[in-house]
Amino acid sequence: MDHSEQQHLVNAPFYAEQAGEVALFEHAFRQRLPVLIKGPTGCGKTRFVEHMAARLGRPLITVSCHDDLSAADLVGRHLIGADGTVWQDGPLARAVRSGAICYLDEVVEARKDTTVVLHPLADDRRVLPIERTGEQLVAPPGFMLVVSYNPGYQNLLKSLKPSTRQRFVALTFAYPAPDVERGIVVAEAGVEPALAERLVTLAQALRRLSDHDLEETVSTRLLVMAARLVASGLPLKVACRSAIVDALTDDFETAAALDEVVVAMLGNRT
Repeated sequence: MDHSEQQHLVNAPFYAEQAGEVALFEHAFRQRLPVLIKGPTGCGKTRFVEHMAARLGRPLITVSCHDDLSAADLVGRHLIGADGTVWQDGPLARAVRSGAICYLDEVVEARKDTTVVLHPLADDRRVLPIERTGEQLVAPPGFMLVVSYNPGYQNLLKSLKPSTRQRFVALTFAYPAPDVERGIVVAEAGVEPALAERLVTLAQALRRLSDHDLEETVSTRLLVMAARLVASGLPLKVACRSAIVDALTDDFETAAALDEVVVAMLGNRT
């Protein structure tokens, strides 16, 4: 490892590796292959991409996809200015021109025409056609396309077509193993290992629940938020109620059931 690589690691956001995903991402980058990351909410997908961009010394352009995101939002459009009509690149075109990593978070939330735009970038061509200007942007070696989504949350109407999925190297994320998750909570929230242990044990109990209609279960992100509240002086049960229970549900009965689990796992200690 040379000096520049060591400096990139120093500057990289904290990330706890779980199952060789760092090496796989590095190999994909060197082979100029796009990456698809699948996993539940709050399991570390975005942090992983941020870590890898810093580790590889590449700029990162992130797009949070939503129902109204169109191909033009990604590629660019003509705008009317004081000097007439001018072309303005969208984030995807900027990433290609600058050789950045372009990360499309929750890509299946975008409109269907959006993923079609990715196809020539995600195969051997590595080209972004801009029909409105007639340009064919050829991606430089430093460019990388990364997309993510939560397969457990999506329905059949919001999934990637096989023609899109099979252009990507896939990484499947889950919530970290307990020892890894404890280390994440300690590092991210600056709390003692004993508190991290209690929060992770609580999370494991909540994740085993199957009789409540929850769209999502407790994530590592929520554990870190609860730990940070405790570190600032808030009682543990209050922090868990605010950062975990109320974040998971708006239903009164479901919240009461989750509260019972919190009390059972944490006891009467603060």
